[in-house]
Amino acid sequence: MKSYTITVNGVAYDVTVEETGSVSAPVAAARPAAAPKAAPAAAPKAAAPAGGAGSVKVAASVPGKVVSIAATVGQAVKAGDSIVVLESMKMEIPVVAPQDGTVASIDVAVGAAVENGDTLATMN
Repeated sequence: MKSYTITVNGVAYDVTVEETGSVSAPVAAARPAAAPKAAPAAAPKAAAPAGGAGSVKVAASVPGKVVSIAATVGQAVKAGDSIVVLESMKMEIPVVAPQDGTVASIDVAVGAAVENGDTLATMN
């Protein structure tokens, strides 16, 4: 038997692995080594402006972090123009305008964490 300490998402587990002579998967038993840490509190999200919201929502296609905002409120954009750039899994992913129009609101700030489907901006 071999014992290992494995950390998963900040929680340490003591794992004992029994080695067998066959090629099948080893049998393992895991138990938490210490009490899990409390998850960090999520940053509050910016509320969408009530008066300037447009009818077309521009939503995040992946969870990530806002690294830049490429458009400004009132700017005319064409379909495919970048509005916001997200960082997800160490890649920068542009979020583009779904159609021609004018940016009515930008509902996030640089550095904000967003989830899949969150509204990043609205257009008219």
